[in-house]
Amino acid sequence: MPKRHVKKGDEVVVIAGTERGNRGKIISVLTGQQRVIVEGLKMIKKHTRKNQQNPQGAIVQREGTIHLSNVMLAEKFDARAAKRGVASAKE
Repeated sequence: MPKRHVKKGDEVVVIAGTERGNRGKIISVLTGQQRVIVEGLKMIKKHTRKNQQNPQGAIVQREGTIHLSNVMLAEKFDARAAKRGVASAKE
């Protein structure tokens, strides 16, 4: 397995896709699929079946996955922006 540039707990910035420019903390890294789950980003709705906890069933919102190539460490992103003289990104 190649080394990953991010790990669980790192703060990252999304550099491509619909969530571009947003920051968040990594909840988990899925190494086999080369994807990460970032706290509060790429929210999806999951329909759950009826069970003891939800007698009616439910629609649960949770984080989806983002490809590793679409995230960058926040400190690297900020350093790059400072070097270019660009105003800081969305927070």
